[in-house]
Amino acid sequence: MKLYAIKRLFTKRTKNKSKHRKKSAAKKNKWLKRLRWTFHISLMLMVVDIFYLSTIWPDWNAIKQGSLPKSQFILKYEQNRRINPSLARLQWRVVPYGRISRHLSRSVVVAEDGRFYTHRGFDLQALVEAFEHNMGSGRVTFGASTISQQTVKNLFLSSSRNPLRKWHELILTIGMEFELSKRQILWIYLNIAEFGEGIYGAEAAARHYWGISASQLSPQQAIELAASLPSPKKNNPRNRSRKFLQRVDKINHYFVQRYY
Repeated sequence: MKLYAIKRLFTKRTKNKSKHRKKSAAKKNKWLKRLRWTFHISLMLMVVDIFYLSTIWPDWNAIKQGSLPKSQFILKYEQNRRINPSLARLQWRVVPYGRISRHLSRSVVVAEDGRFYTHRGFDLQALVEAFEHNMGSGRVTFGASTISQQTVKNLFLSSSRNPLRKWHELILTIGMEFELSKRQILWIYLNIAEFGEGIYGAEAAARHYWGISASQLSPQQAIELAASLPSPKKNNPRNRSRKFLQRVDKINHYFVQRYY
């Protein structure tokens, strides 16, 4: 009788172990199946994204030769103006780097990207500083986009904050930094940056605010244009908002400190 009880107990434990193994195997197979599906879907999305990037990949050689296309922001503005003709007319004129005051290029670097000439498209130190500042304030009030990133965003992408757009910005910025010199990148930026409603590029801005060419901008005028970034509709040399004047003083301080 005792032997029979022991045999039953052994058989029950063996069955339990067998069931446990089967459940574990089924669970493992389920996770492996999910992993395979995730891999296949990720691979498919990657292929689609590579194809998309190939359709928007710039002709860097044409840009090097001075052929600068309209930025996505300019195209969007033209589209909005067709819907709403009351918007100010588009003002945009591309000029060579040599016809843009060096005071403006210096002011923009001081205002927007102080380490522009030393990084390769991404300023890790600025990212850390922005993270610490935003964590301290409890909200996102400080960004860390470089001139290279802003150039890519303005020229090829949009102002959307979704992760996919940021991913495309990263890839295009790497490509641009590899293909173009810092001087060429700054030339693009100064020719497509927005300086007011419908006002794009240094030449249009100089003519709109002071009736002169971009090559004639004085240090003070250049600092004021740089101070209008990145919110030129709210803060510009014409409306002279409080925030604009504060930014002028700040840029002027660093400009003098760096170049005089």
